[in-house]
Amino acid sequence: MQALQVVRHGTPSEAVEMREVDVPTPGAGEVLVRVHATALNFPDVLLAAGRYQVRPELPFTLGIEMCGTVVAAGDGGEEGLVGRRVVGMSSLPHGALAEYAIAPAGMVVEAPAGLDDAEAASFYVAYQTGWFGLHHRARLREGETLLVHAAAGGVGSAAVQLGKAAGARVVAVVGGEAKAEVARGLGADDVVDRTAGDLVTSLKAVIGHGGADVVYDPVGGESFVASTKVIAFDGRIVVVGFTSGEFAQAATNHLLVKGYGVLGLHWGRYQELAPQLVREAHAELSALADSGAVRPLVSRRLALVDAVDGLTDLAAGRTTGRVVVEVGDG
Repeated sequence: MQALQVVRHGTPSEAVEMREVDVPTPGAGEVLVRVHATALNFPDVLLAAGRYQVRPELPFTLGIEMCGTVVAAGDGGEEGLVGRRVVGMSSLPHGALAEYAIAPAGMVVEAPAGLDDAEAASFYVAYQTGWFGLHHRARLREGETLLVHAAAGGVGSAAVQLGKAAGARVVAVVGGEAKAEVARGLGADDVVDRTAGDLVTSLKAVIGHGGADVVYDPVGGESFVASTKVIAFDGRIVVVGFTSGEFAQAATNHLLVKGYGVLGLHWGRYQELAPQLVREAHAELSALADSGAVRPLVSRRLALVDAVDGLTDLAAGRTTGRVVVEVGDG
């Protein structure tokens, strides 16, 4: 089968090669998935660079999030999954940027029927992360003000939709007018273009004196600093990632004086420690998808041979919504 493999660490164009490899065999508790579509994620870029928290032995196949059909189960695997169309996460080194991938049986769930393969491939990580960040960690309430950074990106666009579905007022931060239009189309109540002037000044003018009750931050760096300037008393900042390349630096004296909280979110641990909660979240999210309240924003659909171009654009911050590699027919 064809697979995009990381053969050395570096940028996507330096690190990744298309190779012909054997179809992997599922082990105990695993399933083999015929991949239909794979959504690209920022961790794919970090994995290629050798900068992610896990570093698989070279070479390994990229791709952590997919939609596909289960075709086989290993010993102790879920035989009842065979033949089902699922979404979920792959098990490296047998990632989903390939015709077949391996996944832990506990990390795949039924794909929402109302989403096509590319949309379904984009549904699992971003929407689960958003659900856990907004509801489980921040306890977002109807009528509160939610500030979302990188709101036109894959993770941010999901948070905008989930915030609206929860009845929040959503303020979206984007980079450029084209992305501002995307955020408005997602349902954001107000949009701030961080490239159009001082971000803090613009946010204060839009949010108002009370401040933002919840901030969803996948960016870090200066975005986090700006959030601390506009967070409400008793507000909650959810740290989701650091796509800026700079970690969020929380000044505890400032937290004390302004009375807000900074909440870390490592969604992957919930799959290990609270798998039932993950499945409950998936059921709620699938209902939202079926009702039309949320729908992944797929901006580009690429063939497997063009996946490196998508990873390069993702690394450079040039993408809007989700970039999906269509591998096989569903």
